[in-house]
Amino acid sequence: MASKRPVGTITRGTTNPNRLRRVDRWLAGPQAKRLRRHRHTPVVVDLGYGASPVTAVELHERLRRVRPDVHVVGIEIDPARVAAARDLERPGLSFRRGGFEVPLEGRQRPVVVRAFNVLRQYDEAEVPGAWAQVQERLSDDGLLVDGTCDELGRRSTWVAVDRSGPRSLTLSWRLRGLTAPSEIAERLPKALIHRNVEGERVHGYLAALDRAWSYAAHHGSFGARQRFLAAATALREEGWPLLDGPSRWRLGELTVAWDAVAPGTDPAQPGGLATRAPEGQRA
Repeated sequence: MASKRPVGTITRGTTNPNRLRRVDRWLAGPQAKRLRRHRHTPVVVDLGYGASPVTAVELHERLRRVRPDVHVVGIEIDPARVAAARDLERPGLSFRRGGFEVPLEGRQRPVVVRAFNVLRQYDEAEVPGAWAQVQERLSDDGLLVDGTCDELGRRSTWVAVDRSGPRSLTLSWRLRGLTAPSEIAERLPKALIHRNVEGERVHGYLAALDRAWSYAAHHGSFGARQRFLAAATALREEGWPLLDGPSRWRLGELTVAWDAVAPGTDPAQPGGLATRAPEGQRA
């Protein structure tokens, strides 16, 4: 597999230290069980890490706190980027050339493939095919994390995709200075960013977030965190299938079942949402 031409195109490569801290915190938090339960060394891939390997280095540092023997593999299409990154290789961290085919040694299958700010540069129609290629490479309980964030990582969004399909959407904000939760719309993953229009589920979700945030304004005297907690609680009471709870909401993070925001409309439910999380939807 490694000798074949990489699948995909070279990205702009823009990156910054600590830019992906929000998704890393999620992987090292509620998703840490994916690493811990493996009998053998779990492999995690940073796909399309960009012009600098800093995000792969940071991912390794953060994940080895929950699984010391984790092996992080940074994969890039650009051979020059791979060559430059190899000076930073160490036990548990390596780099290689590749794309959505996710080339790994032997029969290794990754537990997690993190692809951030990669598909944003593709057409929406190309997303399912890219997901499918990565899904084929995942371990049985593996996860593809397809996300987007701003340049400083203050707003970040990601879709969790397992071998059967997308399971959830997570939105993560820097709460200080937040005016309206829907400001994050410009950083939605490619599968959703063009769907933020009237009648689409994700548009209804963001509108509900803004309403809940507005109604919780009186909690603002106790700080943005308390206001966000109140807004998230109100969303759950409305029936939105949130898959996390206060411990994550305090971080400015909110995860909802994919069915509630997936492209398309569902006139059978107000706002196109299910009243509870479908079985097995917890990411």
